[in-house]
Amino acid sequence: MEITQQAVQLFPFAEYFWHYVGFIGFVLGMLALDLGVFHRHAHIVRYKEALGWSAFWISLALIFNFVLYKYSLWKFAADPELLAATGKTAAELARQVGLEFHTGFVVEKSLAVDNIFVFVVVFSFFGVPQIYQHRVLFYGVLGALFFRAIFIALGAWLMKYEAVVIFFGGFLIFTGIKMMFAPEKPLDPEKNFVIRFLKKFVRVTHEMKGGHFFVRENGILMATPLFIALVFLELTDIIFAVDSVPAIFAITKEPLIVFTSNIFAILGLRSLYFLVSGMVDRFQYLKYGLALVLMFVGLKMVWLNEAFGGKFPVVLSLLIIFTFIGGSVAYSLWKVPAKDENTK
Repeated sequence: MEITQQAVQLFPFAEYFWHYVGFIGFVLGMLALDLGVFHRHAHIVRYKEALGWSAFWISLALIFNFVLYKYSLWKFAADPELLAATGKTAAELARQVGLEFHTGFVVEKSLAVDNIFVFVVVFSFFGVPQIYQHRVLFYGVLGALFFRAIFIALGAWLMKYEAVVIFFGGFLIFTGIKMMFAPEKPLDPEKNFVIRFLKKFVRVTHEMKGGHFFVRENGILMATPLFIALVFLELTDIIFAVDSVPAIFAITKEPLIVFTSNIFAILGLRSLYFLVSGMVDRFQYLKYGLALVLMFVGLKMVWLNEAFGGKFPVVLSLLIIFTFIGGSVAYSLWKVPAKDENTK
């Protein structure tokens, strides 16, 4: 298997290992603050609260990107060997880092909207009350962080091989075409193989037991529908990661940028769900925008990057992605009228 010609890595893992550790510690600290302070008591997340948290997570990502840009500018300026190897100035490399993080964040945030449609179906199917939905999503995010780290580590290794890059590029193109033209199938968690397998070995209560994932009844440990819903959400995130992680590697080959932009997008997924869950019926044409994004990043991997001397312009990538997503959202909101709450 042929290894692709690699550009100079700006953030080699061995040198930046403690940056990963520090970032993970920061994220875990923010999550602990979220659950232990701001959401210590279960409550229904209203629109204004969701809007505030969405603005907070997006602002935090932008601040992190600014700090990463400034740090990169300082670090690269002190490394003449890196500048000589890349043939770029420290300012050019730092700008590239900032744009790649921002583009990766937008791609992951856009693809994550698909998760929200699944959240709505799963919570409705298992009858999860609104008051406990944040709790399920919180632990779902913890699981997503763990699995994304594994996927990104594997991707960083696999993307060294040209055949793998071509394979994933073709897979993204195929997925985009399928998303655009294939009829949608109703989601039925009860028919999922893993869920059916789990129920063979774990006893499940017939109703919710507050916000508990497990309870003891007559001395027997039993799972609640809340736990089954959590497992299903984790499974769907793993499936979505198969698309989203390669998509970001089409934007940048730097694992540090892939990891941080991916994690920041996931952190804001809960608040985004509560913000738009009541409007999902209006986003009927969003899937076409997401399909075009997948096909575009797939084309980057199999052809466009090579056609543009090894790297398709990041600014142009960002504009194209914004156009696809923004256009599909705007068309959906224009074409599909809002529901009249007074109409029965």
